[in-house]
Amino acid sequence: MTTRHLIDPEILPLLDAFPPLSLQREMLPVLRQAFADQMELATIKAESVQREDRHIPSLKPEDAPIRCLIYRPSAVDAGSGAYLHLHGGGYVIDAPDSYDAQNIRLCEDLGITIVSVDYRLAPEHPAPAALEDAYAALAWMHGNAAALKIDPSRIAVGGESAGGGLAAALALHARDLGQYKICFQLLTYPMLDDRTGSEGHAGDPMTGEFVWTRELNQLAWSHYLGGAEPLAPSVPARAQSFEGLPPTWIGTASQDLFRDENIDYAQRLLNAGVPTELIVYPGAVHGFQLAGEAAVAKQYYRDQAEALARGLKPAED
Repeated sequence: MTTRHLIDPEILPLLDAFPPLSLQREMLPVLRQAFADQMELATIKAESVQREDRHIPSLKPEDAPIRCLIYRPSAVDAGSGAYLHLHGGGYVIDAPDSYDAQNIRLCEDLGITIVSVDYRLAPEHPAPAALEDAYAALAWMHGNAAALKIDPSRIAVGGESAGGGLAAALALHARDLGQYKICFQLLTYPMLDDRTGSEGHAGDPMTGEFVWTRELNQLAWSHYLGGAEPLAPSVPARAQSFEGLPPTWIGTASQDLFRDENIDYAQRLLNAGVPTELIVYPGAVHGFQLAGEAAVAKQYYRDQAEALARGLKPAED
């Protein structure tokens, strides 16, 4: 049985062009190189955005500095909002370069500073390496708020797929440590639960046929956890308490493997008193926003941009 008939016709060309993925350990270098070969930073046509490729300190002296792409409005007043972005790729592939055009657009449209983190990938660097890099970036943003002209009380976190899951993990970690404030979470079909797609947790057969399958999900989680016990914050869905987390926007897709874990996460946030908005995009699949001319992709961009703008709005005195 196929679910192709449930997919928005405007997204079907994207699916037809999407190559099959293999996350077997021996294939990861090949896959990463294929992604790298397709990466090309966008030409910034408007003079309103400045992009910087720089390295920031890691948490541990023995770890290498962390590469980030930083986007800043050319004209920005002190105390502006900021967004810490974490890219997707199942914790095993991809880089912030793939999200360059999106981050340029958000920076220009919202007038915010964006720091997109090139965190360490599994299986070479299993959890909590990626979370440590994300937390180091959050610490760096707080510590350099004056130089960046950002308000440290107005820093949001977010990302897509594994990046969304890592953002959720970062929010849990930052809450528990109590050192650095996060004001908002922007999560696009976040990868939250290592059980999804496992034996006994197959879920709705109407999800997960395209792009990101049950097999890929289980392989990615295996690489990421590296044999460690699946616990929060690395596995956000395993968290026992959701109280005290920042307001959250979750956008997911009706045919995405992560749909039900995303809905469950939103419900648990709501039950904990966390202001939460959930949108399930009909006829959409994992990566649907890459079909840029599709109406649902355009709606997604508007929704997430408006949500981020609201989330970064200065608190009323």
